[in-house]
Amino acid sequence: MKYIISYSGGLGSFMAAELCRSKFGVENCILIFADTNTEDEDLYRFIKETVVYLGVEFVKLDNGGKNIWDVFTKTRFMGNSRVDPCSRVLKREPLEKWVSENYTSDNSVRVVGIGQHEKHRLTRIAKAFKPWEIYAPLIETPMTRQDIEAVLLKAGIEPPRLYELGFPHNNCGGFCVKTGQRQMALLLKEFPERYRWHEEQQEKLFTFIGQRRGTIRRTVDGEIVYMGLKDFREFLEAGGRPDLYAEPGCGCIA
Repeated sequence: MKYIISYSGGLGSFMAAELCRSKFGVENCILIFADTNTEDEDLYRFIKETVVYLGVEFVKLDNGGKNIWDVFTKTRFMGNSRVDPCSRVLKREPLEKWVSENYTSDNSVRVVGIGQHEKHRLTRIAKAFKPWEIYAPLIETPMTRQDIEAVLLKAGIEPPRLYELGFPHNNCGGFCVKTGQRQMALLLKEFPERYRWHEEQQEKLFTFIGQRRGTIRRTVDGEIVYMGLKDFREFLEAGGRPDLYAEPGCGCIA
């Protein structure tokens, strides 16, 4: 039986791979990374080092070099917290295509890196992955972020830098259409040039589709207002304070 691990370059998928390798053997595990081409540079360093450390087969799908804004332009749609063509086109569909062309549900199991705090997602993921069996080793063996980082440091591998900067995940360079004010404010603070690039791409998209509807929600006089990245940056630069309540992770798997 082959254990196919959706490898995002985050702490969860790394630890899921480590637990699978230890339990089922190097020869029975395979890592698959679907590149959005919108990633933080340090993600590639982390993947390279962990693949060497794990010693298991690794497959990279780069989707012809397309990034998330290429997808939004082609679909003529600004992805949001409910509809995410970016992860569908760049992650889910290429992963499903590759797995279906190389394995069957009779000879493989799909492995996901979600932990106890995301246990509620397991039913939806299992439904999306049918007929494959789903295995979530971090639910079976709960571990904290500190536990996982200790494993990495023992192996001589630095954790991805986005976590240390306060980002909740290591996907899409800290950007995500599913997140909100706190993460976008952090992206502007830590990576202003990256934020500006996303802002420019979004403005081009708004012009192309003839509709201006951002993904960052603010409540103004009791009404929800959807802001674009340009609007949100100008709001912060004018002294506005972002809503710092906790936000969910991106949840790209399903």
